[in-house]
Amino acid sequence: MSLRSVCVFCGSRAGRNPAHVIAARETGEMLARNGWRLVFGAGDVGLMGEVAKAAGAAGAPMLGVIPVHLLGRERTDRDRAALVVTEDMHERKKVMFMNSDAVVVLPGGAGSLDEFFEVLTWAQIGLHRKPILLLDVQGYWEPLLGLIDHVIAEGFADTSLKGHFRAVSDVTALEAELTLALEQS
Repeated sequence: MSLRSVCVFCGSRAGRNPAHVIAARETGEMLARNGWRLVFGAGDVGLMGEVAKAAGAAGAPMLGVIPVHLLGRERTDRDRAALVVTEDMHERKKVMFMNSDAVVVLPGGAGSLDEFFEVLTWAQIGLHRKPILLLDVQGYWEPLLGLIDHVIAEGFADTSLKGHFRAVSDVTALEAELTLALEQS
């Protein structure tokens, strides 16, 4: 089975660390290099915009999914990607997930955390076996990984929870993990 589409969840802000912007651009370029379609939140802002601009410039096919209430706030370039407009954020997340073979989470805020935990929960309860990868640029996700360890230590999840996702430190490792994960499925 070959990887056709990768859902990328990430911040609609660029954040303070320039390494996150660089990793977002490298992720978009990596997806294009492999001929993989980018499925993203359709925004042109923040890390989301950086991934999309780099993927589009490198020739990757793209599917943008955006709720109607964010059209004016997050999306400016309407010619770059195929576009699905949803009624709300819940539908956006579902459409992005359903149109993907794997999920990658770059640095982001509350929305990215929500997206990560939703797809992780779906995996935990057996609704899917898609690879979920955290791009842990310069340790950004270390507090999250510590929280997951704490949740397990406190008895609110089994250690198997950690088997439903992987954290990688750079785009080279991300590319290798994406390739490997789908070769095994």
